[in-house]
Amino acid sequence: MIDVTIENFEAEVVAASMSTPVLVDFWAPWCGPCKSLGPILEKLEADYAGRFKLVKINSDDEQQLAGAFGIRSIPTCILMMNGQPVDGFMGALPEGKVREFLDKHVPGEDELQSEADAEEAEALIEAGDTDAALARLQEALAINPANDDARFDYVKLLIGTGQLAEAQAALAPALAQIPLQLRFEALAQWLGALQFEAEDARGAWAADRFDAQIAQNKRDFDTRFAKSRVLMARGEWVPAMDELLEIIMRDKKWADDAARKAYVAILELLTPPKPKAASDATPGKTAGGIEIAGKSAAVQDPQAELVSRYRRKLSMALN
Repeated sequence: MIDVTIENFEAEVVAASMSTPVLVDFWAPWCGPCKSLGPILEKLEADYAGRFKLVKINSDDEQQLAGAFGIRSIPTCILMMNGQPVDGFMGALPEGKVREFLDKHVPGEDELQSEADAEEAEALIEAGDTDAALARLQEALAINPANDDARFDYVKLLIGTGQLAEAQAALAPALAQIPLQLRFEALAQWLGALQFEAEDARGAWAADRFDAQIAQNKRDFDTRFAKSRVLMARGEWVPAMDELLEIIMRDKKWADDAARKAYVAILELLTPPKPKAASDATPGKTAGGIEIAGKSAAVQDPQAELVSRYRRKLSMALN
């Protein structure tokens, strides 16, 4: 349990909630129900062994924080996740009811272990130990098959190392989700391009052979699309998008939007991942909406700029 003020709110609540749920207990020394709820919360923090973090805010001393959260009575508890309030309750609930509240949101031990394996895999990928990373990700999915982040990283790594059959099997559960996540559809497009290159005779064609055939008929969309898939399989993402754009500009709906879907998939694959501690906070505010001093400046990296530019090209082609 940590006492929080406006000075350490950003670090102890907002930043901390990016990785671990934070339960914020608004209380006051004169509040009788607060005195009965406080020991229950502290006991549960120990029982849950790091699965959530408890912080206490004295609403009398920290009126700015209490006002920002719209606190009207105490005790009031607010659960913060990923920098945002997601749920809460008022009053001195009994222990069983507080457990029910926590269990709706706080990850189970299996989920935490799965996430830990996935995080270890990220470090192994950065260190270049692909085999160990694959083993950790496979373990993460065995513990928690619903860990979509681990599944995405696992399939992406399998594709990147040429293990296409394994990638297809691991990707199948994600493709059955409703709604289908764009990131998994993007992996399916990449996988399909690699399979096309391996199985179709045109997979061995050089670019000039494609270009010679296209020169005879600018609307030979099948050849253009085949060329884009080969380029995609070879990691030549920008030329692949340029070829797909030629199809879209001439026939937006060709082959059930095949060109547009492949183009969007490449954009998704090229989009830099958001930093885990990033948030959607408004400049001048924390992720929780608390006013802070100073302004932040966003610097767009070259990869993000490329994605942004090609999104604009697609928008213009579709309009």
